[in-house]
Amino acid sequence: METLTKTDQLTSKFQFVRRRTEVICSNLEVEDTVIQPVEFVSPPKWHLAHTTWFFEEFVLTKYNPDYKVFNPEYSYYFNSYYNNVGSRVLRPNRGLMTRPKLQDVLDYRLYVTEQLSDFLASEDLSDEQKEVIEIGIQHEQQHQELLHYDIKYIFGHQPAFPTLENAPSLKDELKTEKFLSFEEGVYEIGHQGDDFCFDNELGRHKVYLHDFVISNRLVTNSEYIEFIEAGGYSNFNLWHADGWEFINSNALNAPMYWHQFNGQWHHYTLSGFQTVNPNAPVSHVSFYEASAYANLKGLRLPTEFEWEVASSKLNYGQLWEWTNSAYLPYPNFKTADGALGEYNGKFMVNTMVLRGASIATSVNHSRPTYRNFFAPNDRWQFAGIRLAK
Repeated sequence: METLTKTDQLTSKFQFVRRRTEVICSNLEVEDTVIQPVEFVSPPKWHLAHTTWFFEEFVLTKYNPDYKVFNPEYSYYFNSYYNNVGSRVLRPNRGLMTRPKLQDVLDYRLYVTEQLSDFLASEDLSDEQKEVIEIGIQHEQQHQELLHYDIKYIFGHQPAFPTLENAPSLKDELKTEKFLSFEEGVYEIGHQGDDFCFDNELGRHKVYLHDFVISNRLVTNSEYIEFIEAGGYSNFNLWHADGWEFINSNALNAPMYWHQFNGQWHHYTLSGFQTVNPNAPVSHVSFYEASAYANLKGLRLPTEFEWEVASSKLNYGQLWEWTNSAYLPYPNFKTADGALGEYNGKFMVNTMVLRGASIATSVNHSRPTYRNFFAPNDRWQFAGIRLAK
């Protein structure tokens, strides 16, 4: 059997990821792709275009002198937050763009995919070029997960409750909860090895941890219902001050997508509107809710360092797991020069770390050192709760 070269492997991976994004969106109607119901949800059409712009901006226009930009205005339309690249449509206004049409965006995707495939086939790529293309692939895989979040929000806030083909679904958690013990000591944290990682995983370093125990499973829906019924959303003693203000100002009394009918909880899933499965892990809860739940149980959330140390003993991957760690740089973290330096570092404030992976995460993004991050009030991502003490 012929062995693929590293460039061939990169080409195959690139083309697979590009197709995968389009498969996720394949049963969307045109109307589904343009709507932006709230600021933090981006229209699927924008995701399709932005991930394409990333390859055009950071690979083709930089490294291919013969490349002809598909449309010079698209950089303004589909840049996300890269100030080094130039001005852009503001995030809350992405849903106001009825033009370019969806078909124009699909034509743009095809053009850039073909151009980059030709570039990969015709060039003796430098290590720098391969690295940027790999970042582009990883970036698009992140947006594939975001697409699931955003499509679910778009569908889950409509009276028709549409469904998504081939939607990922949660499985029952382990029936028996056990707490795994870890001894105090000095542990090494952070990525090591030659495989891909993001810059926020680098700076492998030692941390001292006290004795701790961590649950072998996530909190289930039935356990979270007990929290609701015990008055968890009305007991201010359980909440951070910001969390208490957040749930009251938004009149929250349950996870996102939950609705109570005739005394029974139901929720929207990408497979439709369903009765809440008591044995599945509770999802779509904020950091504030996760922390309040832990307080009611007399427990806490693990730190990201405890989670990483325990990860080899955990069955993770259903939901991203809130930790009690602020998103901060590791020792010797250095922001890269240029626009790609804006990828992670500038978000290291006012956010909390989540560890693990979710049912919508690309397989190669599920690793013990991966540091996801969201604001403590965010709930639309696939996030759950694991307890520690």
